[in-house]
Amino acid sequence: MAQWKPAYLVHGDDHGRIGERRANLRARAEAESGVGGLEVFEGDASTPEAVGLALSAMTFAMGRRFIVVDGTERWKDADVTAHVTPALAHLGEDTTVAFFAREDGRAKAPAALHKAVKAAGGDVVEQGTVKGRELPRWAIGEAKRLGIELDSGAAQTLVGQVGERQQRLLRELEKLALEHGPGARIGVEEVEDAAASSAERQVWGLVDAIVARDHAGAVRAFLDLREQGEALPRLVPLIARRLRDTLAIAERLEAGESPAQVKESAKGPSWVVGQRIKEARATDVDGLRRALETLAQLELDTRGMGDLTEDTAALLALERMAA
Repeated sequence: MAQWKPAYLVHGDDHGRIGERRANLRARAEAESGVGGLEVFEGDASTPEAVGLALSAMTFAMGRRFIVVDGTERWKDADVTAHVTPALAHLGEDTTVAFFAREDGRAKAPAALHKAVKAAGGDVVEQGTVKGRELPRWAIGEAKRLGIELDSGAAQTLVGQVGERQQRLLRELEKLALEHGPGARIGVEEVEDAAASSAERQVWGLVDAIVARDHAGAVRAFLDLREQGEALPRLVPLIARRLRDTLAIAERLEAGESPAQVKESAKGPSWVVGQRIKEARATDVDGLRRALETLAQLELDTRGMGDLTEDTAALLALERMAA
């Protein structure tokens, strides 16, 4: 049986991790006390006054009573002091309340709530996003928590392949832990084999649109990648590599080689090479070369050598490449 604290406050700007902790707590609560033992306050119903009344109310439910409260980043110190603090001070022994604050900018869990949860003997846990340069060290720590050892080179490679979203990094670490087992030492080779970049697969669709001169499709693919948190300096080399692969095949075809000859000697799965040959035959060598030149200029722009924002420069470059 879980040893529950009277109160919890989970706050920070890592909204994904906060959502996971909320889901885990709710699942554990329902497993222990059933759906009837759980009360949830969210949206407009989540106010300090309503929660204070619920905490002070009598209940005839069997077993432990759980109360989950969302949206506390919108609360004010004065309201917490007036309604929640007194209720927490006299919380029943069979009640656990969990407050969740998805913080952003000035929207933060009020200091009075921090103080009240601690005074009640509860835990305050911060779930903050990690800066890019600190992610490899964070990944090494998470790997250790999962029972595997991730060396520094592998940690750098993992971040380079997967990107900077912590939830995606954690999923890849969990896959590595399951695949290699407790106590395994994970190096660069294991990461490269197992943590195939989903961004790289999506880049294929982006390049397909560029080669097909589908400007609208290229823009949609690019915006999808950016929305999921992919950094432009990471995307540019992936796009360039795919364009160069297609250009190499197009040059061989232009020099007189047959599709069968290209397919026989080209690296990669047969069906992938076949698709690249199909694309290369539908485009022109000069167009692919111009696209690579445009991409090279975009890379300079993303290193602070241009006057436009990264996304503006990228969208203009896509327009030229898919023209």
